[in-house]
Amino acid sequence: MGKVTGFLEYERLEEGYAPVAERVKHYKEFVIGLAAEDAKVQGARCMDCGIPFCNNGCPVNNIIPDFNDLVYRGDWKNAIAVLHSTNNFPEFTGRICPAPCEAACTLNINSDAVGIKSIEHAIIDRAWAEGWVKPQVPSRKTGKKVAVVGSGPAGLAAAQQLARAGHDVTVFEKNDRIGGLLRYGIPDFKMEKSHIDRRVEQMQAEGVTFRTGVLVGHLPEGSKVTNWAKEIVSAEQLKSEFDAVLLTGGAEQSRDLPVPGRDLDGVHFAMEFLPQQNKVNAGDKVKGQLSAAGKHVIVIGGGDTGSDCVGTSNRHGAKSVVQFELMPEPPESENKPLTWPYWPIKLRTSSSHEEGCEREFAISTKELIGEKGKVKALKTVRIEWQNGKPVEVAGSEQTWPADLVLLAMGFVSPVSSILEAFGIEKDARGNAKAATEGAASYKTSVDKVFAAGDMRRGQSLVVWAIREGRQAARAVDAFLMGASELPR
Repeated sequence: MGKVTGFLEYERLEEGYAPVAERVKHYKEFVIGLAAEDAKVQGARCMDCGIPFCNNGCPVNNIIPDFNDLVYRGDWKNAIAVLHSTNNFPEFTGRICPAPCEAACTLNINSDAVGIKSIEHAIIDRAWAEGWVKPQVPSRKTGKKVAVVGSGPAGLAAAQQLARAGHDVTVFEKNDRIGGLLRYGIPDFKMEKSHIDRRVEQMQAEGVTFRTGVLVGHLPEGSKVTNWAKEIVSAEQLKSEFDAVLLTGGAEQSRDLPVPGRDLDGVHFAMEFLPQQNKVNAGDKVKGQLSAAGKHVIVIGGGDTGSDCVGTSNRHGAKSVVQFELMPEPPESENKPLTWPYWPIKLRTSSSHEEGCEREFAISTKELIGEKGKVKALKTVRIEWQNGKPVEVAGSEQTWPADLVLLAMGFVSPVSSILEAFGIEKDARGNAKAATEGAASYKTSVDKVFAAGDMRRGQSLVVWAIREGRQAARAVDAFLMGASELPR
């Protein structure tokens, strides 16, 4: 694959970024993709390694050596055909996937991995620019109706596959726009929403119907309908009107922080903060928008969601931004002989961190301190991990100024109201219980109701959502037709 000696001749070339001083002034994408010739060189680095571990490292099983080779040879049109054969939305994964394929690259054993993600990004952007991405309208209709609940990557992938199989697919989304967490969780500076919009247009041309502002099931306790949707559709109504129902909602139940002062004004979940800015970017007016402007911001949680809060806070004009992580600081480089081809634990510095952020590791929040009902400070203690358990370090207490505290500690489960509305059996973590293998794959405990993505597996990556959406679509198709020709 690629050039036989390419991995010896060429070095890895990273995508570029616009300068920090320039990019923090706006919410547009700032990654500078590889030029065609640079992508060709990266493709040339792909080794004829015999066993392409990158394929298994990729949850959607992209046929990576093949599209690397096609780019090296300048056959971009066949490259997008190969890429689309396993991945419905390379423009999503080429921007926000952490690239486990690169961790599994054979070249990564003792050198720098092939820039697989940057090649994928280059392929799909060129495909759109050249007009190669067209609707794939089914040649026949089955007469079967499928409801897909949730329009994130799992729901969109499933809906597209089912529509191409000839089914009449309706996607239900409780928010005012399609995209789920892609729309209202991922900041625009990481992925502009025009990428979602043109896929929606493609899918509509393929026969998919989208209904926004529709909440399926019933309202979570304490919620008001105006906060959620314009319309409520019951589980029974969906089951009676459709031949199959696929639940693909996100794991939206945020992990909370049970410490004194949690109820102070200025303490918010990340998913209260991030969607508001995306709505403003889309032209909406958000009354009482949460703002980091001129504030001491503390982000609790060291993952991608926390990083997104850092980048957004910097664009607001925060006075300072500090990010806390409970775990100890990982090494800058992994022990490759020990970890390859698996995803390694190592220090990862995002573009948002580079824009300005103090990072604190092995630190735990003890108390939120307020003044007149508003958060003003945060008390912490350092911790050491002993036998897998955190132990407080005596005398390490510290107080930090804090005008805005953002909780980004992950997500524990889907919002339970939808599972309860259908009467679906849950697993130990509160997700919809459904297997991924066998005759009943992705089928829940309720007849003709399926579940995939975060709804079934819990908080995960966009690539896992697309994989599960595609596999669930095949399962639904087989359930309706007795067999399926859709790829798994």
